[in-house]
Amino acid sequence: MSKTLFDKIWEKHVITGEVGEAQLIYVDLHLVHEVTSPQPFDGLRSTNRRVRRPDLTFATMDDHNVPTKDIFNVQDQMSRLQMDTLVKNTKEFNIPLASIGDDKQGIVHIVGPERGLTQPAKVIVCGDSHTATHGAFGAIAFGIGTSEVEHVLATQTIWQVKPKTMGIKVTGKLPKNTYAKDIIMGIIAKYGVSIGVGYAIEFYGETVENLSMEARMTMCNMSIEAGSRTGMVQPDQTTFDYIEGREQAPKDFESAKNYWSQFYTDDESDFDKILTFDVSNLKPMVTWGTNPGMATAVDQYLPEIKDENDANAYEYIGLHPNMKPVDINLDYIFIGSCTNSRYEDLEIAANMMKGHHLAPNVTAWIVPGSRAIRNRAIKTGIAKIFKDAGCEWREPGCSSCLAMNPDKIPAGKHVASTSNRNFIGRQGAGSRTHLASPAMVAAAGIAGHFVDITTDEFV
Repeated sequence: MSKTLFDKIWEKHVITGEVGEAQLIYVDLHLVHEVTSPQPFDGLRSTNRRVRRPDLTFATMDDHNVPTKDIFNVQDQMSRLQMDTLVKNTKEFNIPLASIGDDKQGIVHIVGPERGLTQPAKVIVCGDSHTATHGAFGAIAFGIGTSEVEHVLATQTIWQVKPKTMGIKVTGKLPKNTYAKDIIMGIIAKYGVSIGVGYAIEFYGETVENLSMEARMTMCNMSIEAGSRTGMVQPDQTTFDYIEGREQAPKDFESAKNYWSQFYTDDESDFDKILTFDVSNLKPMVTWGTNPGMATAVDQYLPEIKDENDANAYEYIGLHPNMKPVDINLDYIFIGSCTNSRYEDLEIAANMMKGHHLAPNVTAWIVPGSRAIRNRAIKTGIAKIFKDAGCEWREPGCSSCLAMNPDKIPAGKHVASTSNRNFIGRQGAGSRTHLASPAMVAAAGIAGHFVDITTDEFV
């Protein structure tokens, strides 16, 4: 019987349960961080349970609370408590931890792939909605709630109702200076923030096949912004080349590769629903409102108000219809987050900034996604390019992707951000967020406003 990639992996992991009802699924990898784990560990302790598979669990002091300037000086007491609690819990339950300053420390969705923990055909969970990132490797990966974290710790399983499958076929050659971030933002802008509700999304087509692993991770990361908990890409030679040689990669790599190669969608007709997206004429995207679907191409006018949501978004963001993104004057830029803080992202941004300096009105925070990325960027000179341009080079963490640490955007200030969400108050109370690719954000930092980086001046 012909099946999708999702179907094949799901069926390998079902322990019990009927289709259409909740089924018990085996979990291959459980990623843990400081924010969503304290209560689950307390739950285990109160019922005298142990962690079922510490060897399939990995914790990192990753992101939400960790400062990116003086990393050991945590001023917020709740953040300090959560971080100290993770250290205590991982020691007690014998779970490996990448703590602050550790060479393995970083954002959980960055660290899993770079350690080689993220692999095709796995079921991967974490108490964070952007766990979909790991689906770029041909895995079923999704975020789970706090009570589910406890269940996985105790049983290495989770109850889930199988979603339908959606194929998003991406075709065409990407124009110069357009990137995976523009693709996923373009898809969400075209189809809406709810298209994936009830579906597991697989991105496929010639355009996706030609993307790097980093780019595929960016697309899958923002599947949740399209309403789906799961985004996937079929594993291929690009996937295998990325994993091979990493610390946690299979020792018998050829056998692993042969096994992984069995997992693909037999025919696109197997999807319950198919959407298409042609990138041939895609322009860099910028959000103008308060959800990722409120986005437009950099050379287009902001849309007319069509409902109360639009009116409220314009009022909050301080813009109005018939402006262009180039008219948005910026106060901050942020290059980081689990969406766009990998080495490739920093390299793209640095190439845009090289030989230039920030506009006088702009403050820039550059935050690598892990210590390994930080160290590599320093070694190759990328960090120096940012510093020479007037940017603040920070330590790894989520930083100003969300307002749970000291890196908050002040009220009323406009920020060009490589993160994944532009919700009200997401980057700080009253902050005004505009999502874009690393190249767009870097160029905007130089100009002091958004610019069309596909014009002759840049290409």
